[in-house]
Amino acid sequence: MSNIFPGKVEFEVVTVDPQGQLQPPAIHTAPAWVELLQDGVELELVAIPGGSFMMGAPQTEEGWQPNQSPQHEVAIAPFWISRTPITQVQWSTIAALPVIKRRLSPNPSCFSGANRPVEQVSWQDAIEFCARLSAFAGQTYRLPSEAEWEYACRAGTQTPFHFGETVTTDLANYSGVNWEYDGKLCSKGFYGQGPTGCDRRETTDVGSFGYANAFGLYDLHGLVKEWCADPWHDNYEHAPVDGTVWLVQGDPGQRVLRGGSWNGGPRVCRSAFRSRADQDTNLYDIGFRVVRVE
Repeated sequence: MSNIFPGKVEFEVVTVDPQGQLQPPAIHTAPAWVELLQDGVELELVAIPGGSFMMGAPQTEEGWQPNQSPQHEVAIAPFWISRTPITQVQWSTIAALPVIKRRLSPNPSCFSGANRPVEQVSWQDAIEFCARLSAFAGQTYRLPSEAEWEYACRAGTQTPFHFGETVTTDLANYSGVNWEYDGKLCSKGFYGQGPTGCDRRETTDVGSFGYANAFGLYDLHGLVKEWCADPWHDNYEHAPVDGTVWLVQGDPGQRVLRGGSWNGGPRVCRSAFRSRADQDTNLYDIGFRVVRVE
């Protein structure tokens, strides 16, 4: 079993005005746990307080799609979640542990870097990672439910981004350029009244933008899409209201992805945006983060 110890983390939280101008930062703190994976390799988690929120997006929100409706209130129990997507050094450390159900490549990522997020991992790979981590730690780790992910991302906000009404490429890794095809704008690099920006075309180190949301989490808008536990459902009709994984009906062969990525524009990085992929899909813009069960 690994050593686990409690503490607190301090972090900066910022918002932007509708034009994307940075507002003065605020200092927040949150309870934290550190899972020691090996010497020099840690997995840091923060406590997400319980509460209720409106899940989904209103039809008036730019980029809205029917699968983000109907909006509905969800009550969430407290949980712990990793502050960032799982990194490549965290992945390779756990991938070296004994197999539970399937083999894992120690270095699957397209963009190499110890502190960059692991990518090119399937939902099944992420499940195996959680199983090995659980066996190692003597504590249950799993993927977040879709409701837990959105609640953690919003951190008390109802704006399209936890930063506010827009986002900029100074705050997140997404494609901030306009893409045109046949003389028509097919993908916007700006959101609302915000600015266009850069297009890095690759991942960056986790936490490298320096600003967290109010719960202490980084890289929720862009960087890599993140696997959730839930099977895909076409909308929120009859969705559970207690934050649990939605296992009834749906398509278990396809799993929910959240958060957008470096490879998409700001519309697909919104707190409410949801997409899907076959559970065996492994692409260079898909990663995940983990939840620890008390």
